[in-house]
Amino acid sequence: MSVNVVATTPIEGQKPGTSGLRKQTRVFMEPGYLENFVQSIFDAVGGPGGDLAGKTLTLGGDGRYFNDRAIQTILKMAAANGAARVLVGQNGILSTPAASAVIRARKTDGGLILSASHNPGGEDGDFGLKYNIPAGGPAPESVTEAIHKRTQEIAEYRVLEAGDVDIATCGESALGDMAVEVIDPVAIYAELMRGLFDFAAIRALFASGFTLRFDAMHAVTGPYATTILEGELGAPEGSVMNATPLPDFGGGHPDPNPVYAKELVDLMMSPDAPDFAAASDGDGDRNMILGRGVYVTPSDSLAVLTANAQLAPGYKDGLAGVARSMPTSRAADRVADKLGIKAFETPTGWKFFGTLLDAGLVTLCGEESAGTGSNHVREKDGLWAVLLWLNILAERRQPVAEILQAHWRDYGRDYYTRHDYEGVDKAAAEALMDDLRARLDSLPGESFAGLTVSAADDFAYQDPVDGSTARQQGIRVFFAENARAVFRLSGTGTVGATLRVYLERFVDDPALLAGDPQEMLAEVIGAAGEIAQIAARLGRDAPDVRT
Repeated sequence: MSVNVVATTPIEGQKPGTSGLRKQTRVFMEPGYLENFVQSIFDAVGGPGGDLAGKTLTLGGDGRYFNDRAIQTILKMAAANGAARVLVGQNGILSTPAASAVIRARKTDGGLILSASHNPGGEDGDFGLKYNIPAGGPAPESVTEAIHKRTQEIAEYRVLEAGDVDIATCGESALGDMAVEVIDPVAIYAELMRGLFDFAAIRALFASGFTLRFDAMHAVTGPYATTILEGELGAPEGSVMNATPLPDFGGGHPDPNPVYAKELVDLMMSPDAPDFAAASDGDGDRNMILGRGVYVTPSDSLAVLTANAQLAPGYKDGLAGVARSMPTSRAADRVADKLGIKAFETPTGWKFFGTLLDAGLVTLCGEESAGTGSNHVREKDGLWAVLLWLNILAERRQPVAEILQAHWRDYGRDYYTRHDYEGVDKAAAEALMDDLRARLDSLPGESFAGLTVSAADDFAYQDPVDGSTARQQGIRVFFAENARAVFRLSGTGTVGATLRVYLERFVDDPALLAGDPQEMLAEVIGAAGEIAQIAARLGRDAPDVRT
């Protein structure tokens, strides 16, 4: 087998975002596009000239369209660049948290994860690729900047001239001088979960008649949920719905929220609702939690898990601290304060939690975008969150709604919602943000929709461990009435821009804890709209998605 050295030129726009490089699938399928980016990763993380000599990598993805072809290309490029071994999930499948678990358990030199997370799949959908470091988490900005720099100067890539590798059967084979080890995608992850949770208690919960519905959304979590929830824990067969991963996710949008998982939400609000329900996204790192008649916001979920984590064996000794992304509500902070542990506020992007976890400063982390996780891996983990909820339910033997209500009585309630304006004109959205920044000093003291601005800033972060800084991470507007609005442009879409507006208000009056979030936040919603002039600037009278 010979190595082909292919001449190439830089391709514009290969700058990794908060979760790697995401583009439309057809863009990744263009000649040389994938190859340029993969070679740039190898050049940035390998030795001189992309030398991967002696290195072992982890490789897998969420099964979306082009996953299988991309994996074959990456294997041949890894072999051509001198890698000693690649661990690849059977049929190319590895959820993002499972990939992190494999990297850590097998001590590989990082890994390549193929996914566009919660974005739609299919030939007309989206595709993505990111590099995770040997600690198991997303590459920090110093690494992604090095990768981006390399994409701007790349002149050649290397690929082994060879046939495709059989990745349908577990076992080991050779690709040139490189070993390809096809692994069971679930085994290492399931073993990790057994060490964290009381599987016997959860089995007893199901044996008592407890009912569950888990929507895998035809995405990667299906095999994991079926194996663990039904196979090991005794949930009745069929409890996991849409369990088979499909290249286009069955034509659905694999984002676990009340809009795209409406069928599950409708079921939970009906008289025939099971006791508990959950959903996960394209690559398995996000989650949605519901109880009979109640939707649990990701911010509330993080707070409840922080307050109750010690009920699970893996966290029985307590938590070192908790971290949340800045747009996430401050509900977890209130729990941390009562527990006497540290609370950290970071920019959006799981990579910002990595140093805190590695330094032992925090145990749990969470994002308002339905990501929750702990120090067991260095990614957010959808099924892990479901299992922790089940462990808590097994110990407390109370419905989800009662647990929520008791939590709000103890800590107060942070009413919260996120409004997404999707596919808006990018230039108009950027101008909106620039104008907000220009007005930050003048906003305090002004009133909008009955609320008075007490402070405003553009969130900046200095990592307490490595001292790295991140600026312009979202505009925060605080109101004297215990409320907050955050404005941020999302970096996970592939078409136009998405303006996300995060709205919250704290209430501790017992008579006001059971309200409707949209009604309780009406003044905050109105104030945010007035401040940013969203309707006039973006031509949108209402958000596309409310979560």
